[in-house]
Amino acid sequence: MKSSIFKKLIVLSLMAYAQLSYAETVKTIRIGSPDLTAGQKHAGGGVVDVLYTKKWLEQEFAKNKINVEWYFFKGAGPAINEALANNQLDFAFLGDLPPIIGKANGLDTQLLVPTARGITNYLAVRSDLKIKNFAELKGKRVGLLRGTADELSFVAALSSQGLKPSDVRLVNLDFNAVNAALAAKKIDASWGPSRFFSLRDKHIVNLPVSTRQFEGAGSSQGVFLGRQTFIQQHPRETQQIVSQVVKGLGWLSNEQNRVAQVALFFTQSGYPASVYAQELHGVNLKFLYSPLFDSYYTQQLQQKISLAKQQGLIRQNIQIKEWINSSFINQALQDTNLKAYWTPTQQYNYLKSKN
Repeated sequence: MKSSIFKKLIVLSLMAYAQLSYAETVKTIRIGSPDLTAGQKHAGGGVVDVLYTKKWLEQEFAKNKINVEWYFFKGAGPAINEALANNQLDFAFLGDLPPIIGKANGLDTQLLVPTARGITNYLAVRSDLKIKNFAELKGKRVGLLRGTADELSFVAALSSQGLKPSDVRLVNLDFNAVNAALAAKKIDASWGPSRFFSLRDKHIVNLPVSTRQFEGAGSSQGVFLGRQTFIQQHPRETQQIVSQVVKGLGWLSNEQNRVAQVALFFTQSGYPASVYAQELHGVNLKFLYSPLFDSYYTQQLQQKISLAKQQGLIRQNIQIKEWINSSFINQALQDTNLKAYWTPTQQYNYLKSKN
Protein backbone atom coordinates (compact mmCIF):
# COMPACT_ATOMS: atom_id res chain seq x y z
CA MET A 1 0.00 0.00 0.00
CA LYS A 2 2.75 2.44 1.01
CA SER A 3 4.72 1.45 -2.10
CA SER A 4 1.72 2.20 -4.32
CA ILE A 5 1.20 5.61 -2.72
CA PHE A 6 4.88 6.35 -3.04
CA LYS A 7 4.83 5.48 -6.75
CA LYS A 8 1.81 7.72 -7.29
CA LEU A 9 3.59 10.59 -5.58
CA ILE A 10 6.60 10.10 -7.84
CA VAL A 11 4.38 10.07 -10.93
CA LEU A 12 2.56 13.20 -9.79
CA SER A 13 5.85 14.93 -9.05
CA LEU A 14 7.19 14.06 -12.49
CA MET A 15 4.00 15.29 -14.12
CA ALA A 16 4.17 18.55 -12.19
CA TYR A 17 7.81 18.97 -13.15
CA ALA A 18 7.03 18.27 -16.80
CA GLN A 19 4.18 20.80 -16.75
CA LEU A 20 6.42 23.38 -15.10
CA SER A 21 9.17 22.76 -17.64
CA TYR A 22 6.67 23.03 -20.47
CA ALA A 23 5.30 26.27 -19.03
CA GLU A 24 8.82 27.65 -18.81
CA THR A 25 9.71 26.71 -22.38
CA VAL A 26 10.20 29.81 -24.47
CA LYS A 27 8.05 29.87 -27.58
CA THR A 28 8.25 33.55 -28.47
CA ILE A 29 10.62 36.37 -27.58
CA ARG A 30 9.11 39.85 -27.80
CA ILE A 31 11.34 42.86 -28.36
CA GLY A 32 10.30 46.52 -28.36
CA SER A 33 11.86 49.65 -29.81
CA PRO A 34 10.81 53.24 -30.45
CA ASP A 35 9.83 53.69 -34.09
CA LEU A 36 12.06 56.46 -35.43
CA THR A 37 11.04 56.20 -39.05
CA ALA A 38 9.95 59.04 -41.29
CA GLY A 39 8.96 56.56 -43.99
CA GLN A 40 7.08 53.30 -44.47
CA LYS A 41 9.60 50.90 -42.90
CA HIS A 42 10.29 50.41 -39.21
CA ALA A 43 13.46 52.00 -37.84
CA GLY A 44 14.96 52.00 -34.39
CA GLY A 45 18.38 53.33 -35.29
CA GLY A 46 21.73 51.86 -34.34
CA VAL A 47 21.91 48.20 -33.42
CA VAL A 48 18.12 47.81 -33.69
CA ASP A 49 18.26 48.30 -37.46
CA VAL A 50 21.19 45.91 -37.75
CA LEU A 51 19.45 43.10 -35.88
CA TYR A 52 16.02 43.74 -37.41
CA THR A 53 17.19 43.76 -41.02
CA LYS A 54 19.86 41.06 -40.81
CA LYS A 55 17.56 38.76 -38.78
CA TRP A 56 20.41 37.46 -36.65
CA LEU A 57 18.11 36.82 -33.71
CA GLU A 58 15.61 34.93 -35.85
CA GLN A 59 18.42 32.76 -37.21
CA GLU A 60 19.83 32.18 -33.74
CA PHE A 61 16.53 30.89 -32.34
CA ALA A 62 15.19 29.09 -35.40
CA LYS A 63 16.99 25.89 -34.44
CA ASN A 64 14.99 25.77 -31.20
CA LYS A 65 11.76 26.78 -32.95
CA ILE A 66 11.52 30.01 -30.97
CA ASN A 67 9.87 32.95 -32.69
CA VAL A 68 11.22 36.48 -32.41
CA GLU A 69 8.62 39.24 -32.59
CA TRP A 70 9.55 42.90 -33.04
CA TYR A 71 7.29 45.73 -31.89
CA PHE A 72 7.94 49.32 -32.91
CA PHE A 73 6.21 52.06 -30.92
CA LYS A 74 5.39 55.51 -32.25
CA GLY A 75 4.79 56.45 -28.61
CA ALA A 76 8.43 55.58 -27.91
CA GLY A 77 9.56 55.13 -24.30
CA PRO A 78 6.27 55.79 -22.45
CA ALA A 79 4.43 53.28 -24.64
CA ILE A 80 7.20 50.71 -24.23
CA ASN A 81 7.15 51.10 -20.45
CA GLU A 82 3.43 50.42 -20.50
CA ALA A 83 3.97 47.30 -22.61
CA LEU A 84 6.67 46.07 -20.22
CA ALA A 85 4.38 46.69 -17.24
CA ASN A 86 1.64 44.64 -18.93
CA ASN A 87 4.05 41.76 -19.71
CA GLN A 88 3.61 42.39 -23.44
CA LEU A 89 7.38 42.64 -24.01
CA ASP A 90 10.37 40.69 -22.76
CA PHE A 91 13.14 43.05 -23.90
CA ALA A 92 13.44 46.60 -25.17
CA PHE A 93 15.88 49.05 -26.70
CA LEU A 94 15.49 52.50 -25.17
CA GLY A 95 17.11 55.85 -24.53
CA ASP A 96 18.01 56.77 -20.97
CA LEU A 97 14.93 58.47 -19.47
CA PRO A 98 12.20 55.84 -20.06
CA PRO A 99 14.11 53.06 -18.26
CA ILE A 100 14.77 55.43 -15.36
CA ILE A 101 11.09 56.32 -15.08
CA GLY A 102 10.06 52.69 -15.43
CA LYS A 103 12.49 51.46 -12.79
CA ALA A 104 11.55 54.23 -10.36
CA ASN A 105 7.90 53.24 -10.80
CA GLY A 106 8.54 49.60 -10.02
CA LEU A 107 9.24 47.89 -13.36
CA ASP A 108 11.33 44.77 -12.73
CA THR A 109 13.90 45.54 -15.44
CA GLN A 110 17.62 44.85 -15.62
CA LEU A 111 20.07 46.75 -17.79
CA LEU A 112 21.87 44.25 -20.00
CA VAL A 113 23.87 46.12 -22.67
CA PRO A 114 24.79 49.77 -23.30
CA THR A 115 23.93 50.35 -26.96
CA ALA A 116 25.12 53.94 -27.50
CA ARG A 117 26.80 56.75 -25.62
CA GLY A 118 27.63 60.40 -26.13
CA ILE A 119 24.89 60.85 -28.75
CA THR A 120 24.97 64.46 -29.90
CA ASN A 121 21.72 66.43 -29.58
CA TYR A 122 20.88 69.69 -31.32
CA LEU A 123 18.77 72.75 -30.70
CA ALA A 124 16.54 73.12 -33.77
CA VAL A 125 15.17 76.65 -34.15
CA ARG A 126 12.81 77.91 -36.83
CA SER A 127 14.87 79.60 -39.51
CA ASP A 128 12.82 82.82 -39.29
CA LEU A 129 13.81 83.28 -35.64
CA LYS A 130 17.14 84.72 -34.53
CA ILE A 131 17.70 82.45 -31.55
CA LYS A 132 21.40 81.67 -31.20
CA ASN A 133 21.70 80.29 -27.67
CA PHE A 134 19.71 78.80 -24.81
CA ALA A 135 19.24 82.12 -23.01
CA GLU A 136 17.18 83.34 -25.97
CA LEU A 137 14.83 80.35 -25.59
CA LYS A 138 13.12 81.88 -22.56
CA GLY A 139 9.36 81.94 -23.05
CA LYS A 140 9.57 80.13 -26.40
CA ARG A 141 7.53 77.07 -27.41
CA VAL A 142 9.71 73.98 -27.49
CA GLY A 143 8.24 70.78 -28.92
CA LEU A 144 9.34 67.48 -27.36
CA LEU A 145 7.96 64.00 -26.79
CA ARG A 146 7.70 63.98 -23.01
CA GLY A 147 8.97 60.96 -21.09
CA THR A 148 11.69 60.23 -23.66
CA ALA A 149 15.45 60.60 -23.71
CA ASP A 150 14.99 63.85 -25.63
CA GLU A 151 13.24 65.43 -22.63
CA LEU A 152 15.90 64.49 -20.09
CA SER A 153 18.64 65.49 -22.51
CA PHE A 154 17.01 68.88 -22.96
CA VAL A 155 16.66 69.36 -19.21
CA ALA A 156 20.35 68.49 -18.77
CA ALA A 157 21.36 70.97 -21.46
CA LEU A 158 19.17 73.69 -19.91
CA SER A 159 20.67 73.01 -16.49
CA SER A 160 24.22 73.31 -17.87
CA GLN A 161 23.30 76.83 -19.05
CA GLY A 162 21.72 77.90 -15.77
CA LEU A 163 18.14 77.42 -17.00
CA LYS A 164 15.22 75.19 -16.02
CA PRO A 165 12.23 73.70 -17.89
CA SER A 166 9.87 76.35 -16.54
CA ASP A 167 11.89 78.97 -18.43
CA VAL A 168 10.40 77.65 -21.71
CA ARG A 169 6.96 76.46 -22.81
CA LEU A 170 7.20 72.71 -23.40
CA VAL A 171 4.76 71.27 -25.94
CA ASN A 172 4.26 67.47 -25.96
CA LEU A 173 4.58 66.20 -29.55
CA ASP A 174 5.86 62.99 -31.11
CA PHE A 175 8.87 63.05 -33.43
CA ASN A 176 7.02 63.47 -36.73
CA ALA A 177 4.58 65.98 -35.20
CA VAL A 178 7.55 68.09 -34.09
CA ASN A 179 8.82 68.27 -37.66
CA ALA A 180 5.38 69.27 -38.94
CA ALA A 181 4.93 71.85 -36.18
CA LEU A 182 8.28 73.47 -36.95
CA ALA A 183 7.43 73.65 -40.66
CA ALA A 184 4.01 75.15 -39.85
CA LYS A 185 5.53 77.57 -37.31
CA LYS A 186 3.34 76.18 -34.53
CA ILE A 187 6.36 75.85 -32.25
CA ASP A 188 9.57 77.82 -32.06
CA ALA A 189 12.16 75.14 -31.40
CA SER A 190 12.87 71.54 -30.56
CA TRP A 191 15.71 69.42 -29.27
CA GLY A 192 16.98 66.05 -30.35
CA PRO A 193 19.49 64.07 -32.42
CA SER A 194 20.53 64.33 -36.04
CA ARG A 195 17.07 63.87 -37.58
CA PHE A 196 16.86 67.70 -37.67
CA PHE A 197 19.55 67.80 -40.35
CA SER A 198 16.93 67.16 -43.02
CA LEU A 199 14.89 70.17 -41.84
CA ARG A 200 18.01 72.30 -41.78
CA ASP A 201 18.85 71.29 -45.35
CA LYS A 202 15.35 72.43 -46.36
CA HIS A 203 15.97 75.78 -44.58
CA ILE A 204 13.11 75.10 -42.14
CA VAL A 205 15.36 75.24 -39.07
CA ASN A 206 18.79 76.37 -37.97
CA LEU A 207 20.93 74.34 -35.57
CA PRO A 208 22.78 77.00 -33.56
CA VAL A 209 23.77 74.85 -30.57
CA SER A 210 24.59 71.21 -29.83
CA THR A 211 25.82 69.19 -26.87
CA ARG A 212 29.32 69.38 -28.31
CA GLN A 213 29.49 72.96 -27.06
CA PHE A 214 28.45 71.85 -23.55
CA GLU A 215 31.20 69.27 -22.93
CA GLY A 216 28.64 66.51 -23.42
CA ALA A 217 25.94 67.91 -21.12
CA GLY A 218 22.66 66.92 -22.72
CA SER A 219 24.10 64.05 -24.74
CA SER A 220 22.11 60.81 -24.74
CA GLN A 221 22.82 57.15 -24.23
CA GLY A 222 20.98 53.99 -25.17
CA VAL A 223 20.46 50.66 -23.45
CA PHE A 224 19.11 47.18 -24.04
CA LEU A 225 17.14 45.90 -21.07
CA GLY A 226 14.92 42.98 -20.13
CA ARG A 227 12.27 42.02 -17.62
CA GLN A 228 13.94 40.45 -14.60
CA THR A 229 11.40 37.63 -14.45
CA PHE A 230 12.17 36.53 -18.00
CA ILE A 231 15.92 36.84 -17.44
CA GLN A 232 15.81 34.69 -14.31
CA GLN A 233 13.59 32.03 -15.90
CA HIS A 234 15.43 31.93 -19.23
CA PRO A 235 19.11 32.76 -18.74
CA ARG A 236 20.22 30.70 -21.75
CA GLU A 237 17.95 32.54 -24.17
CA THR A 238 18.89 35.86 -22.58
CA GLN A 239 22.55 35.05 -23.15
CA GLN A 240 21.88 34.21 -26.80
CA ILE A 241 20.13 37.54 -27.31
CA VAL A 242 22.82 39.59 -25.58
CA SER A 243 25.52 37.88 -27.64
CA GLN A 244 23.71 38.87 -30.84
CA VAL A 245 23.33 42.45 -29.61
CA VAL A 246 27.08 42.57 -28.96
CA LYS A 247 27.70 41.10 -32.41
CA GLY A 248 25.57 43.91 -33.88
CA LEU A 249 27.47 46.56 -31.93
CA GLY A 250 30.70 45.02 -33.17
CA TRP A 251 29.47 45.42 -36.76
CA LEU A 252 28.58 49.06 -36.13
CA SER A 253 31.91 49.75 -34.43
CA ASN A 254 33.89 48.46 -37.39
CA GLU A 255 35.21 51.37 -39.43
CA GLN A 256 34.85 49.28 -42.59
CA ASN A 257 31.06 49.33 -42.08
CA ARG A 258 30.69 53.10 -41.72
CA VAL A 259 29.29 53.61 -45.23
CA ALA A 260 27.16 50.46 -44.96
CA GLN A 261 25.50 51.62 -41.76
CA VAL A 262 24.72 55.02 -43.26
CA ALA A 263 23.01 53.19 -46.13
CA LEU A 264 21.18 50.92 -43.68
CA PHE A 265 19.84 53.75 -41.53
CA PHE A 266 18.82 55.74 -44.61
CA THR A 267 16.99 52.74 -46.09
CA GLN A 268 15.08 51.98 -42.90
CA SER A 269 14.29 55.46 -41.59
CA GLY A 270 13.39 57.35 -44.75
CA TYR A 271 15.59 60.27 -43.70
CA PRO A 272 18.20 61.41 -46.25
CA ALA A 273 21.51 59.55 -46.19
CA SER A 274 23.21 62.90 -45.63
CA VAL A 275 21.68 63.03 -42.13
CA TYR A 276 23.61 59.99 -40.99
CA ALA A 277 26.72 60.71 -43.02
CA GLN A 278 27.03 64.11 -41.34
CA GLU A 279 26.24 62.79 -37.87
CA LEU A 280 28.82 60.00 -38.08
CA HIS A 281 31.49 62.13 -39.73
CA GLY A 282 34.61 62.06 -37.57
CA VAL A 283 32.87 60.09 -34.80
CA ASN A 284 34.81 57.36 -33.02
CA LEU A 285 32.52 54.39 -33.72
CA LYS A 286 34.06 52.23 -31.00
CA PHE A 287 33.26 54.93 -28.46
CA LEU A 288 29.71 55.50 -29.73
CA TYR A 289 28.77 51.81 -29.81
CA SER A 290 30.78 50.48 -26.88
CA PRO A 291 28.75 47.86 -24.93
CA LEU A 292 30.78 48.29 -21.73
CA PHE A 293 29.31 49.35 -18.40
CA ASP A 294 32.44 51.42 -17.80
CA SER A 295 32.87 54.48 -15.59
CA TYR A 296 31.86 56.87 -18.38
CA TYR A 297 28.57 55.12 -19.04
CA THR A 298 27.62 54.51 -15.40
CA GLN A 299 28.52 58.05 -14.32
CA GLN A 300 26.45 59.50 -17.14
CA LEU A 301 23.55 57.26 -16.11
CA GLN A 302 23.88 58.29 -12.47
CA GLN A 303 23.84 61.96 -13.46
CA LYS A 304 20.65 61.39 -15.46
CA ILE A 305 19.01 59.60 -12.52
CA SER A 306 19.95 62.42 -10.14
CA LEU A 307 18.70 65.04 -12.58
CA ALA A 308 15.41 63.19 -13.13
CA LYS A 309 14.83 63.10 -9.37
CA GLN A 310 15.83 66.74 -8.95
CA GLN A 311 13.36 67.78 -11.67
CA GLY A 312 10.53 65.71 -10.18
CA LEU A 313 10.42 63.25 -13.09
CA ILE A 314 10.89 60.41 -10.60
CA ARG A 315 10.43 60.17 -6.83
CA GLN A 316 12.25 56.96 -5.92
CA ASN A 317 16.01 56.47 -5.83
CA ILE A 318 17.56 53.86 -8.12
CA GLN A 319 20.54 51.74 -7.11
CA ILE A 320 22.59 51.43 -10.29
CA LYS A 321 24.72 48.52 -9.08
CA GLU A 322 21.60 46.46 -8.44
CA TRP A 323 19.98 47.55 -11.70
CA ILE A 324 22.89 46.61 -13.97
CA ASN A 325 23.33 42.93 -14.77
CA SER A 326 26.71 42.70 -16.48
CA SER A 327 27.05 38.91 -16.36
CA PHE A 328 25.54 38.43 -19.81
CA ILE A 329 27.61 41.12 -21.50
CA ASN A 330 30.79 39.69 -19.95
CA GLN A 331 29.98 36.26 -21.35
CA ALA A 332 28.93 37.71 -24.70
CA LEU A 333 32.30 39.43 -25.11
CA GLN A 334 33.91 36.02 -24.68
CA ASP A 335 31.46 34.28 -27.04
CA THR A 336 31.92 36.80 -29.84
CA ASN A 337 35.72 37.05 -29.47
CA LEU A 338 35.33 40.80 -28.96
CA LYS A 339 36.61 41.00 -25.38
CA ALA A 340 39.56 43.24 -26.30
CA TYR A 341 37.73 45.15 -29.05
CA TRP A 342 36.42 47.94 -26.82
CA THR A 343 38.38 49.58 -24.02
CA PRO A 344 36.90 51.56 -21.12
CA THR A 345 36.64 55.30 -21.74
CA GLN A 346 37.48 58.05 -19.30
CA GLN A 347 34.55 60.38 -18.68
CA TYR A 348 34.37 63.31 -21.12
CA ASN A 349 37.80 62.70 -22.69
CA TYR A 350 36.41 61.82 -26.10
CA LEU A 351 33.71 64.49 -26.04
CA LYS A 352 36.16 67.19 -25.02
CA SER A 353 38.35 66.27 -27.96
CA LYS A 354 35.43 66.94 -30.33
CA ASN A 355 34.68 70.47 -29.09
